[in-house]
Amino acid sequence: MCEDDDHMSTASQQGRAAGVAFCLLAATAWGTTGTAATFAPDVPAVAIGAAAMGIGGLLQAMIALGAIRGDLPLLARHGRLLLVGAVCVAIYPLAFYLSMRLAGVTIGTVISIGSAPAIAALIENRIEGSRLSRRWATGAAMGIAGIALLGLTEGADEGLAPNVPLGVVLGLVAGATYALYSWSARRLMQRGARARAAMGATFGLGGLLLMPVLLLTGGPFLESASNLAVGAYMALVPMFLGYIAYGAGLSRIPSSQATTISLFEPIVAAMLAIVVVGEQLPPLGWLGIGLIVACLFWTELPIPGHWRRSFPFR
Repeated sequence: MCEDDDHMSTASQQGRAAGVAFCLLAATAWGTTGTAATFAPDVPAVAIGAAAMGIGGLLQAMIALGAIRGDLPLLARHGRLLLVGAVCVAIYPLAFYLSMRLAGVTIGTVISIGSAPAIAALIENRIEGSRLSRRWATGAAMGIAGIALLGLTEGADEGLAPNVPLGVVLGLVAGATYALYSWSARRLMQRGARARAAMGATFGLGGLLLMPVLLLTGGPFLESASNLAVGAYMALVPMFLGYIAYGAGLSRIPSSQATTISLFEPIVAAMLAIVVVGEQLPPLGWLGIGLIVACLFWTELPIPGHWRRSFPFR
């Protein structure tokens, strides 16, 4: 009996370790997108976004086709939710890649990813009536301060960051649409849709909405092998394989832990931008990034029980 318990415990630990590894793999893949996009400077940012999320979303729908067919009546009943999520899926990559093109890979990624948790909490508060905690307010204050510092950043290479303030605004748009399509997919699941069906339908419909953008702006992808390689990489690795790895991680570890691990993405993006792209930020910019990363970990990491008794986080 004890041997069986030990075996089950070992298997559980191995499953958790695999879940952590899958989530780290996903976050690493997502963190490469900004640097990869710099290898196709002649391709418009909106074309890169349309290729990445559009083709990647259609691939997600294809592997979830059976689940989508099975849940089609339910998805049709909640078509408004599905449409909101799909429109946000279509807007998100356009804003995200434009943000990185205008503000630089580091700032664009950190703003887009860093603003999403706070915006998600606001969405739940306004739509579902969930209470905003003191802990959330503290984290949001840190995040807003960090975003403000990044928006005021000067001294960056104008070739790598031609318009930081506009890039910050677009990063906030990306964070808002990311939070909103995550919320709508979650609501579909709460109303009975299977996870694969909800995500596959949301990403697939969003991908279809991006196809006209890709057709109108994606001509430069065909002008060189390197441009085509960047487009293929974006669609297949971060947006397709990355989400498969993340789903595999979610099946093995709690979603709160998976979300925290995914915060590795902006760290990967920043390091690659410095080492590969050659981006540089003044001290004020790094302080802003530090505040946003601190906000992410403050709001996402679980609080030990004895801390909860000592401090009124909620």
